[in-house]
Amino acid sequence: MNGLLLEDRNAVIYGGGGAIGGAVARVFAREGARVFLAGRTQAKLDAVARDITAAGGRVETALVDVFDQEAVDRHAEAIATTAGGIDIALNAVSVMHDQGTVLADLSLEEFMRPIDGFLRTLFITSKAAARHMGHKRPGVLLTLSEPGSKLAVGGILGHSVSAAGKEAFSRVLAAELAPGNIRVICIRPHAVVDAPAAGSYTRELFEPTAAAAGQSVRELLADGGGMAQGTLLKRLPTLCEIAETAAFLASDRAGAMTGTVANLSAGALVD
Repeated sequence: MNGLLLEDRNAVIYGGGGAIGGAVARVFAREGARVFLAGRTQAKLDAVARDITAAGGRVETALVDVFDQEAVDRHAEAIATTAGGIDIALNAVSVMHDQGTVLADLSLEEFMRPIDGFLRTLFITSKAAARHMGHKRPGVLLTLSEPGSKLAVGGILGHSVSAAGKEAFSRVLAAELAPGNIRVICIRPHAVVDAPAAGSYTRELFEPTAAAAGQSVRELLADGGGMAQGTLLKRLPTLCEIAETAAFLASDRAGAMTGTVANLSAGALVD
């Protein structure tokens, strides 16, 4: 089977200036997709766009607040009008949240922040994109989760509930959209070893955990390090592995997959 995986597909990536969103955008463009980057920081979007353009890819950027439903709807409508529809959408939006605080010390706001933040943006972006995909041209919605959806450990209440919610959302939405020829697949990476170096918010997120262990964030995420010890492969996934898998899942080669979770956690040991 030859050719580009995503040739002539229109792909919108929400959070396209981030570590995961940017990595996926670069691979999507390499595989022939016309990429539309949406986010709240123009400088980050421009950095990804420059890489794509330099490699001969097609890319457009737009400042979009994914918490603003009307703005997201307008953006999706504009893409569909100019490009003829949306074939692929990825929500790679990140929301800073608490990890490590137990119930007795956790405020309601801290608990709800990831639940409301992640699921609100997932609902808004999925609804906006799904209107313009499917039917004669197969559509694909990709979502992101974390092993926290399955972990039974203290101190991650809000994180765990939001991760489980994203997976449940994806599963149920897949059933709703399947008759319209739209697939929905959730990707579940672990902490990503090279994400902090790419500007991810996880550097700030993991700093307290690393400091408590007398390590840097880099040491915490390194092969064989503290977080990697909880995986079968004793290492964490890379941005490249996530991006390459996302391109495959969005392609016709994965056309029989929907309503499932692709586990890219390097075999995180979960209950």
